[in-house]
Amino acid sequence: MVSLTPPTDEELTRRAQAGDSAALGLLLARHQAPMRAVALSLLGYGPDAEDAVQDAALTALRRIGDVRDPEAVGAWLRAIVRNAARMRLRATQETPGLDGLDFAHPCADDSAHPEKLIEQHAMRDWIWDAMAELPQQQRLVLMLRHFSGITSYQEIAGACEVPVGTVRSRLNQARAKLAKVLMSTAAQAHDDASALTEDSRHEALVTLDGATRGVLPPEIAELWPEQAELVGILSRPGERSHPHDAMRQNREKGVRQHLRHVVASRDISIWEMDVVNPAGIPHPCPPTLAWVMFRQNRRVQRLRVVFPQQ
Repeated sequence: MVSLTPPTDEELTRRAQAGDSAALGLLLARHQAPMRAVALSLLGYGPDAEDAVQDAALTALRRIGDVRDPEAVGAWLRAIVRNAARMRLRATQETPGLDGLDFAHPCADDSAHPEKLIEQHAMRDWIWDAMAELPQQQRLVLMLRHFSGITSYQEIAGACEVPVGTVRSRLNQARAKLAKVLMSTAAQAHDDASALTEDSRHEALVTLDGATRGVLPPEIAELWPEQAELVGILSRPGERSHPHDAMRQNREKGVRQHLRHVVASRDISIWEMDVVNPAGIPHPCPPTLAWVMFRQNRRVQRLRVVFPQQ
């Protein structure tokens, strides 16, 4: 006979810690109202309060294993919201709200606990599969804000070439939709997000090497078709520029780029670079930049080069 008694917080927490993403989804849904109440009490009505709740929920995905008293998980969730809200009150500069969420680089001491690695990968894949359901514009601002080094609203606005208010709106829409998708897909199997990131990292390294030498390997060259377009600050008004033009100009100037970080979904790739300029060249390139690529069937359709604020 099936029990009609809903699971307790303790039961849901222990199941979530064992890798049951559906249990975690139920837990977050159950405590959404008190979490929002904490944010409103500290930040008042407005987008910051909603941001704090949504950021705290995503932080909980990574840190559910930290809960030592499963019966008190509600207090733990409210504490995360409280910390997120207080950071917003204290901050002199906007910072991302996922509390260092980085599923691709688990802590060194986790290697002794394989079950933690399995849990981290399951949660990471769940999030990235859910993000794939978002419209591209919403997914891009979420990727920049929470998974890249381009985190301030002003930087994201520059990268997307939209007003700051539009960035806030898209982030709110993306987070709200992401929460719904997470709840609806919690029990499903998910693709391996780390494999996608590692494939993109390998592609970036081979591309940079080929661009430096002036010859892209055939398997990389086919990912940059003739219709690929350089857009944004490096494009020339009224002219269609291919990304190869910018690669050639950097090679001729002796500018070198070194891959620092990769964020990848199926149709958006972000490669963050450190830049080394030859001594004494006029108009040196800023020390960091990011390639933001929009793809179709893996092939690059548009490349926008973004220069984060220093």
